[in-house]
Amino acid sequence: MSSSKNTNTNGIASALEKVDLDGHHMPPSPAPSSPSNGRRYALATELVYSDTNDQYNSSSMPIYQSATFKGEGNEYDYTRSGNPTRTHLERHMAKIMGANRALVVSSGMGALDVITRMLKPGDEVVTGDDLYGGTNRLLKYMSTNNEIVVHHIDTTSVETVKQYLTEKTAMVLLETPTNPLMKIVDIPSIAKAAHEKNAAALVIVDNTMMSPLLQNPLELGADIVYESGTKYLSGHHDLMAGVMAFNSSQIGDKLFFTINSSGCGLSPFDSWLLLRGVKTLSVRMEKQQQSTMTIATFLEQHGFKVRYPGLKSHPQYSLHWSQARGAGAVLAFETGSTLVSERIVEATKIFGISVSFGCVNSLISMPCRMSHASIDAATRKKRAMPEDIIRLCIGIEDVQDLIDDLQQALVRAGAVRITSSGIEALGLEEIEGSTRQTLVLTDEP
Repeated sequence: MSSSKNTNTNGIASALEKVDLDGHHMPPSPAPSSPSNGRRYALATELVYSDTNDQYNSSSMPIYQSATFKGEGNEYDYTRSGNPTRTHLERHMAKIMGANRALVVSSGMGALDVITRMLKPGDEVVTGDDLYGGTNRLLKYMSTNNEIVVHHIDTTSVETVKQYLTEKTAMVLLETPTNPLMKIVDIPSIAKAAHEKNAAALVIVDNTMMSPLLQNPLELGADIVYESGTKYLSGHHDLMAGVMAFNSSQIGDKLFFTINSSGCGLSPFDSWLLLRGVKTLSVRMEKQQQSTMTIATFLEQHGFKVRYPGLKSHPQYSLHWSQARGAGAVLAFETGSTLVSERIVEATKIFGISVSFGCVNSLISMPCRMSHASIDAATRKKRAMPEDIIRLCIGIEDVQDLIDDLQQALVRAGAVRITSSGIEALGLEEIEGSTRQTLVLTDEP
């Protein structure tokens, strides 16, 4: 390497190097940006800006749909170990996630599986009591079969977390906001406490609900952040992907070894789809957040208990905004009756019934019947998860159309009373009476 490359500080030379920040023989990670005035591009720009530098100067990174590459000792030989399209995506994701390196695999749960393979028998994991159902399922498997000790606790209490931290704590796995109860976890305080108790402990944050546009856990003290690329990063539910980002080269080597060994790296075509989808994250999220706030306010003003960190009524409103740049596009609300909630979900027309979120289309679900059904009823009750809770994932449709759709569903489901000024949520006693009446009518011959 010439001395001019060593002394160049404007970022252009680094774009031409063949090693990344960890010293690996591959294109640099993260992808370089070099504004002429030296100021970093805003994230909305970084999402779109991508320097492909392929031999034909294509505006869109090509899909290298090849399992093998000719020659010996070249940068790529077998797509399981590396592919130019995937590498370009990983460089791009590292840049927008504020990391030194990122790796992409075939799903969000695949990402967590790769991460948890760093655990060994006897290790302890401290995690929340309100987790995505798939995460809960994987941890249950590991505790049952791999001798991993898992503590499900209220991670919204830093003091409670401290009580479970020991020298055996190998991982602290966090979600914030949690899914579906929308509880907020103090990432900086918990990361600090975990590293003080055991410097080798890894703080892992599932950032799928926020995306890198709204929250950066690595800046808050996390060691690894992962996301389901199926959700907001792609935005269209036309692919499955998992993204992991981190700053430690040692962590990167361990994770890459597992990915290369197991063959779960993201395919070239899905890598290209994710590269395309992430470019519109900023404009999608801006619209979705604005509509979510409008709908959350609508539901709250009509008497429903709404869980959304954008509302000042959220008990952890201040904590959330101390570590995030937005409230996201997912909310949950309760009706007081599982039967009424089922009617609402079935009565909507624009909202699609789906277990997922993060799409340009608005979605509705009952988590206890769908995404969290793998958690048994007794455990859900112990973790205070309301069986009647409805989760709304707001898309980019016209917000008034969405409100009209919700309103007609609430009326048809018998969740509200009609008043001179509009609609109003029924009280618990009214709902119970309405439910009893419905059951009687249903039982009649």
